[in-house]
Amino acid sequence: MSDLGRGYVHIYTGNGKGKTTAALGLALRAAGRGLKTIMIQFMKGQFYGELEGVKHLSGLVCIEQYGHPQFCRFTDPPDKADVERARAALARMQAISAARSCDILIGDEAVTAMLFNLISEDDLLALMAGRPRAQELILTGRGATQRLIEAADLVTEMQDIKHYYAQGIPAREGIEN
Repeated sequence: MSDLGRGYVHIYTGNGKGKTTAALGLALRAAGRGLKTIMIQFMKGQFYGELEGVKHLSGLVCIEQYGHPQFCRFTDPPDKADVERARAALARMQAISAARSCDILIGDEAVTAMLFNLISEDDLLALMAGRPRAQELILTGRGATQRLIEAADLVTEMQDIKHYYAQGIPAREGIEN
């Protein structure tokens, strides 16, 4: 780990597009300064363009996927396999944090995993509280709770004002996936 001084906790939430993209933008900026980022994708298991893109960043940005090849769907109670995958993602984040193996640790869709009852709010609060002082922690996903917002240092809400999905335009390679 580099010496960032004090690291901060960011949450990118809301119903609008751009939460993962904002986290990846931070990782790209950090790579330009020689900082290492690890992104753990809680609910994504399918191919996204960023998986290929980070291969060009000389090992400074790594993405690990723990989700099902099809983005999991909300069920009550949650699917046992989805819970196991999310718990494995959380355990991996805890191990990375404890080992201090990166400067920036991103839990992509970690907040959504909490919303889907795959992990608990207390799990995320403990991760936030237990991270090394110099590590930047970013959590993304819809549905950030008041407790998460209060515990974070920076919270950005992506608001869906207008989107071409509403006109039936599917996700495009290199733009949405």
